[in-house]
Amino acid sequence: MKRRSLQVGLRWLLISVLVLGIGFRFLNLDRKILWHDEVYTSMRSAGYTRHEIDSSLFRDRFIPAPNLQWYQQPKPGSTFPDTIYSLAVEDPQHPPLYFVLSRFWMKLFGSGIAETRLFPALLSLPGIIMMYWLAIELFGSRLAALVAAALLALSPYDILFAQTNRQYSLLTTIVIGSSWLLLQAIRLPTWWNWGLYMLSLALGLYAHPFFALTIAAHGVYVLLVGRPEPNKDKPDPAQRESLNPEEKSAAPRRRLKFSFPIRRLVFDRPPFGNLRLYLQFGIAVLEALILYSPWIAVMYFNRQRALATTDWAQVPTDFGYLIKLWLLSFTSLFVDLDFGFNNPVTYLVRIPFLLLVFMGMVLLYRTAPRKTWLFVLLNFLVPFLLLVLADVLLGGKRSAVSRYLVSCYPAIQLAVAYLFGVALFSKPAFWQKAMGRSSPLSARLAQGLGKQSIWFGILTAVFTASLISCSLSAAAQTWWSKDLSYSNAEVAQIVNREAETSNPVLVSDIGDDYTNTGDLISLSFRLTDKVRLYTASETPNLDPLAPESNVIFFRPSQKLRSAIEQKGWSLQSFYREGRLWQLKR
Repeated sequence: MKRRSLQVGLRWLLISVLVLGIGFRFLNLDRKILWHDEVYTSMRSAGYTRHEIDSSLFRDRFIPAPNLQWYQQPKPGSTFPDTIYSLAVEDPQHPPLYFVLSRFWMKLFGSGIAETRLFPALLSLPGIIMMYWLAIELFGSRLAALVAAALLALSPYDILFAQTNRQYSLLTTIVIGSSWLLLQAIRLPTWWNWGLYMLSLALGLYAHPFFALTIAAHGVYVLLVGRPEPNKDKPDPAQRESLNPEEKSAAPRRRLKFSFPIRRLVFDRPPFGNLRLYLQFGIAVLEALILYSPWIAVMYFNRQRALATTDWAQVPTDFGYLIKLWLLSFTSLFVDLDFGFNNPVTYLVRIPFLLLVFMGMVLLYRTAPRKTWLFVLLNFLVPFLLLVLADVLLGGKRSAVSRYLVSCYPAIQLAVAYLFGVALFSKPAFWQKAMGRSSPLSARLAQGLGKQSIWFGILTAVFTASLISCSLSAAAQTWWSKDLSYSNAEVAQIVNREAETSNPVLVSDIGDDYTNTGDLISLSFRLTDKVRLYTASETPNLDPLAPESNVIFFRPSQKLRSAIEQKGWSLQSFYREGRLWQLKR
């Protein structure tokens, strides 16, 4: 492929991917079933407490299904302090930033599924721009920066959570933005730049406590770059050759205008003294913690509640399960095709993408300046290893929860973007030097890796896999991210089919795991008006159900099952995956 035609094709490919990625964020916002965590987001943003809803809802009575949607709308007479109070007393592990912003959004634009999901989709857009800026700071290459932005834009994982009414798209944006601000503050250590970085840290903590993982990665990075190795801190000549020829030949005036002498400013500038850099970073973190201290106090005084609501992440699990989830989580940034959790095809499809990530990390380490590869690798390894260490020492599966790994994902995308930014215009001599050995086999391998058309094809294949994944996800009514609510779409369809021939009653109580509240509200958006709900209390009274001809139970607790047996009734499995049971007298 000729270099000119490659550049034109690459430009149109990246532009198309950016447009598609932005478009997918707003496609079919209300198609997927409402996840029970999304229900809790709207519930707390609306100013309700869970106790208030449960005591009002589960009272042995019939309720029209649409009535449950009242709890997704701003509570009459409530204010922003009610939203904060709901979180503080019942969900202290979730800071209030996103919920307060969501309440403001609901007041302006409504509380429907599409309206509430539009908010996180919009919050994800600045992250794409900031990813470009971050890659420019790190690599000094517009090509690598555009690839990084495109990988984030069309990432199946990022699009999935950009359409989820939770704080994860906001967290992703702040993780990327704070990383960019840190590099800016190190390069130009003004009080303004460090102040902006400090503010980003405070916002990140108020978005999610696991933003502390990003702060830890930044801290390790600052500690290591504060002790530079002078002989190893210059760009590799091979890397200079790998940059886009258009960038190397750009006029000095143009380079200065767009701040592209990043390599000279960031990497060739004499390093700051250790004490000065450490002091600047330490003050920024301390000030952020001071701003966050009110919620630290909330979490401390309500720590038992926080532990009780997150005990599901502490369930012991085997190492094989963790490996599967790690593979699925890290590759979902590029491909998200699910053939079944225990189906080998699910993992075989993802292995090439894992190899691509590994190759990007290795190439970054071998060819990029020390400050560059340190930043990318530490922002991946530190958050991940801290979660793994917690699992090893305390037991649990924190590192297997994909949304807990948000701090790791931008680093993975940056490593892959660097790989393509280098490979698309590199020569065999670069690959020979990168491999660090000379042999007939390495020479042939370098010759093959030096073919730009191959890398253009690989990049196209990566984007094609992302496009297929996003298309399937956009058309689906549920996806793996819906967790306990995964089967709710099918549950609603089954109950609605029953309503075509009878007047079914859907019976439920709070459930053994106390998740039925959110899932009943989730179902209320899909159930037809002919379906009646009967919400049982902790001491169920089932007498009103005696004359009903079609009674379906949804996730009945053990108490509710005992009450059924005492009446001389029995339950027959109706839909096992959704835990639906039909009453038999």
